[in-house]
Amino acid sequence: MLEILQEGTRELLGIELDQEQLDRFQLYYEELTAWNERINLTAITEYEAVQTRHFLDSLSLASSDLRGDPPGRSFEMANASLIDIGAGGGFPGLPLKILYPNLQLTLVDSVGKKTGVLEQISKSLGFSDVQVVNGRAEELGQSSEHREKYHFATGRAVAAWPVLAEYCLPLCRTGGLFIAPKKGDLTVELKSSEAVARLLGGKLRETPGFQLPGDDPAPDNIRRLIVTQKIKRTPGIYPRRTGLPSKEPLE
Repeated sequence: MLEILQEGTRELLGIELDQEQLDRFQLYYEELTAWNERINLTAITEYEAVQTRHFLDSLSLASSDLRGDPPGRSFEMANASLIDIGAGGGFPGLPLKILYPNLQLTLVDSVGKKTGVLEQISKSLGFSDVQVVNGRAEELGQSSEHREKYHFATGRAVAAWPVLAEYCLPLCRTGGLFIAPKKGDLTVELKSSEAVARLLGGKLRETPGFQLPGDDPAPDNIRRLIVTQKIKRTPGIYPRRTGLPSKEPLE
């Protein structure tokens, strides 16, 4: 059961999943595919593909090597807080919660039907402490309940990096990490990344490219975590009003 996930987690993180974690991942797969018949959560439902392209891809955020953590200064997720913007089917937040049950997880999506499903899946997995929010990142970033409260902020397949940075960096506390999982040629997407990171109070890190089991070795399949450390508070004007970050990305 879940052999690809087990082996991949061993290689990627040096972690051996226990039986409770494997049972939760199996249940997650079953819940995801069952709910997907009623509401579109993902186009990827094949068993092996979910293990790699959803579960392992999500767990890559827990790798201190792939995040470029300084030697001896790993940013631990085990008891940290993480906010996942545009969570959709729960990726990457819920796989990370399965790996680290003490992770304080907040899942955000603007589609009410999806947040309803995320609440049900979280409860099915035995996680009564997952906070699920139906809302927009621009609104949360200006809310005292969420602004600069999280150790980690992320979003997968949500938007181009400058847009996602404006969503996520205001949510990170000083010293925290904004992690954007990306793949392929990022030259155009990241052309203004250093300037945008500085504008929002962050500093980019150098991080390595990697591949997941079964990935075609073509350049378009090279993955990378774009990691930005929050080094100072984000100016109060960011994020801008709803819709503006995507219409007029920072540069």
